[in-house]
Amino acid sequence: MTAETTETSFATTVVDAMEQTTGKYPGYRRAHARGVCFQGTFTPNGEASRLTTAAHLQTSPVPVTVRFSNSNGSPSVADGNRAGRGMAVRFHLPDGTDTDIISVNLPVFIASSPEHFLNLLGALQKDPVTGVADPAKLQAYLGANPEAIPGFGEVAQMPIPVSYGTAKYWAIHAFNFVNSAKHQAIRYRWEPDLGLQELSEAEAATKSAEYLTEELPERLAKGPVGFTLRIQLAEPGDPTNDATKQWPADRTELVVGRLEIVEPVEDQAHWAAQVFDPARITPGVELGDDPIPAFRSLAYAVSFGRRSHNE
Repeated sequence: MTAETTETSFATTVVDAMEQTTGKYPGYRRAHARGVCFQGTFTPNGEASRLTTAAHLQTSPVPVTVRFSNSNGSPSVADGNRAGRGMAVRFHLPDGTDTDIISVNLPVFIASSPEHFLNLLGALQKDPVTGVADPAKLQAYLGANPEAIPGFGEVAQMPIPVSYGTAKYWAIHAFNFVNSAKHQAIRYRWEPDLGLQELSEAEAATKSAEYLTEELPERLAKGPVGFTLRIQLAEPGDPTNDATKQWPADRTELVVGRLEIVEPVEDQAHWAAQVFDPARITPGVELGDDPIPAFRSLAYAVSFGRRSHNE
């Protein structure tokens, strides 16, 4: 068995475990099942050009497609819950290729490796009789993997946003910016122009189950919604292989461009079928030593194969 076959087999095992944890919904992604897509423009300011040759981070605007989503594997989970949200941005480059930045509304991840993520899924699986997960299993996982505790702390206080356009999104994994002179490890973060705006649980309870999907097109009818792209620069010794760990807050940050979202895409079905992939990179950007982005790419491929056959 080749290494590639082994990795694909492991990804299949993880996708199986995701289905066992959240349920199986034919035709949908195994995570971030329900989403909505928009089009807009990203305008880089040139600040990143001294670190990377990536075409979308020089000075010329590029068109983008943006998918916002609820993180659950079930398409029927209400938007008013305290839950993860996703923001996937696809940059359509001048040479006809694409590159993606995949981000979530958490500054850190809840597993440090694909193997730990599989173990976490096992701890979160529901009892087939009661339909409830055993808290003791999660506590045991956290005891064995204390690096996951900060992520679960963030999950516990996760905000309920007024809009997809009023949340902050982190790409969480480290990537390398590359030019002829150096490699620089970075992490991405999207900051909303509208600022952080949240709902209380009581306010969220009055909203429709898909209020986030409904709200943003209504807001865009009155004008664009913007985000600033910031990058944090790693220094020697900062962990680049573990998304459960933040880098120190005093690390240099650069504003490298602004995203302006203008309207929903015309063909939601087409874009719902697409795979937004953190490993879809472009010259000037490289995967770092974090094993999860490449693994996510394999798992997304397994998920895509199933949902494209309505499985």
